[in-house]
Amino acid sequence: MEAIKNLKLEKIVKLTLISIIGSILITISAKTKIPFYPVPMTMQTFAILLIGITLGYKIGLATVMLYLFEGIIGLPVFSNSPEKGIGIAYFIGPTMGYLIGFLVAVCFAGAFKYDKGILNTFFEVNFFCKFYLYSWCNLVGNFNWMGKTYI
Repeated sequence: MEAIKNLKLEKIVKLTLISIIGSILITISAKTKIPFYPVPMTMQTFAILLIGITLGYKIGLATVMLYLFEGIIGLPVFSNSPEKGIGIAYFIGPTMGYLIGFLVAVCFAGAFKYDKGILNTFFEVNFFCKFYLYSWCNLVGNFNWMGKTYI
């Protein structure tokens, strides 16, 4: 019985560390950016798809939720933070639709099976996400800041 408890504890610690490392990867990819207005172009898309494919949808979703939680509580993990604000104030801004879209993207990327190899699966998921998920992210993101005027 004690061995089973140790195995469960080891699994919890392992999955927690994987989620923390994944959120660090997303943070580093968020800081790699080409500035656009109001939403910068970052490497987060690559990191989100990679996490979804390699970790699966459950752990990938937990990783992205941890990343969003870190940003909401005030850690400077988002692409324009701390320059444009931190915490919930930044999360509600023009990039909120994209950040919420990361949850959907990682779920869809994790749902694909990679029996054809990791590279073929990545291209298949990338194609799917470019055409379907980004349109959803853009729709939600544009509705969020469409009524605001930026001068």
